[in-house]
Amino acid sequence: MKSNLQIISGKYRGKKLNLPIDARPTQNMARGALFNMLNGIIDTTKPIAVWDVFAGSGAFGLECLSRFNNSMVVFTDNSKSSIDTVKKNMISINESATIEMCDAIGAISRFGGISDLFFVDPPYPDFNFGVLFIKKLSKVVKSGAILIWEFENTQKLPDFSENWEVLRDKTYGRARFVMLQKK
Repeated sequence: MKSNLQIISGKYRGKKLNLPIDARPTQNMARGALFNMLNGIIDTTKPIAVWDVFAGSGAFGLECLSRFNNSMVVFTDNSKSSIDTVKKNMISINESATIEMCDAIGAISRFGGISDLFFVDPPYPDFNFGVLFIKKLSKVVKSGAILIWEFENTQKLPDFSENWEVLRDKTYGRARFVMLQKK
């Protein structure tokens, strides 16, 4: 599906992105603000491993490929439509990445311990799935890793203080973004 969604900055700035059917993409302005928050937190001079967990269109991971030299991105989703859309969007920028149709929790053992930056954006009705994912990820993720979690702004942030530090907590319209760093 064609959309107004595009890559915000970097070498692929302005590149239009396809959307999967029934997508609820993070809007360009909110995604741009999130990446501005990452400035000074992520060391972009070193290689960075990114996991776009509930990839949808792949906009977060694609933005990383555009902005961060030496980034390696993994896209996962359990929807065939989403995976097909990520593949189309990747072809349009001629980059390589790992793209896999799988259950996010089942993939933690493979991608959780090697990633430096996580984008966690499960469907809004599945708030508790996001909570469960982060709890299970906490057991394998390396110290210093950054996780950005998007969920509906009506939800209360669970207490993850034993394993994670809240770096930022911002609301953009209906979406709430919490940036966590593993202790």
